[in-house]
Amino acid sequence: MNRIYLITLLFFLASTHSFAQQKVNYRKMAIVDSAVGYASFYSDKFEGKKTASGELFRQSKMTCAHNTLPFGTELKVTNLKNGNFVTVKVNDRLHHRNPRLVDLSATAAKKLHFDGKGVIKVRVEVIKSTEKDLSPSK
Repeated sequence: MNRIYLITLLFFLASTHSFAQQKVNYRKMAIVDSAVGYASFYSDKFEGKKTASGELFRQSKMTCAHNTLPFGTELKVTNLKNGNFVTVKVNDRLHHRNPRLVDLSATAAKKLHFDGKGVIKVRVEVIKSTEKDLSPSK
């Protein structure tokens, strides 16, 4: 009995050690067709600043930040509370600790009727994907 316990324990320790050593490259993760989670919107302080894609951020554009999808990917974002949806283009990244799916421009947020709330539950679906951002960042 002790021998089986010891073998199981050693196997468990070896497998957890190898998982802990792996680094996740979010830019190379597979593109998921759809996901449900939370969306927020950009503060006005980012107006005119460069996004991660190099474009200037404009609150008037239909754009968003997403951590894993390639730049240029078009998304359908649906407000799960009221059914309103918008189409946005990924041109920026969220902070790596931000747990939300997307961060939307003010125009996109208004069309979803955020109703003064900073965060809403949404479904995000990939409409059109590009592959130009799958290389590791420098």
